[in-house]
Amino acid sequence: MALVTAAVVVLDCAEPDKLAYFYRQLLEGEESEVSADLVEVRAADGGRIAFRRDVNATPPSWPRPENSLQAHLVFLVEDLDETERRVVGLGGRPIEARDPAGPYEERGYADPAGHSFTLRLVPLSAPKLG
Repeated sequence: MALVTAAVVVLDCAEPDKLAYFYRQLLEGEESEVSADLVEVRAADGGRIAFRRDVNATPPSWPRPENSLQAHLVFLVEDLDETERRVVGLGGRPIEARDPAGPYEERGYADPAGHSFTLRLVPLSAPKLG
């Protein structure tokens, strides 16, 4: 039996309800736990992310070096353009306008509270030959 059965990423923010709404819509999930200072969202695939109230939370400044990268999320998507429209429609904003240097097609964004995340295109798997 595993000692650890699940992991939850928790982001600090001033308004957890508002940030939970952004991610609940983006991940097509539902709230699974709500209290005055913590809101947890369960994504459609079962992944969990939570938002904890911290009135002194300072948004990350990434890609600027001061107060830079506090946490970084990566979401695998099948359509970058469609998902970008959803992100922007929910109040997120693009933060990286250059082509990535790595092997993946991806784009950087900030959520409404300033936390950075990446949308990474799911690579198409080619059928095995032979």
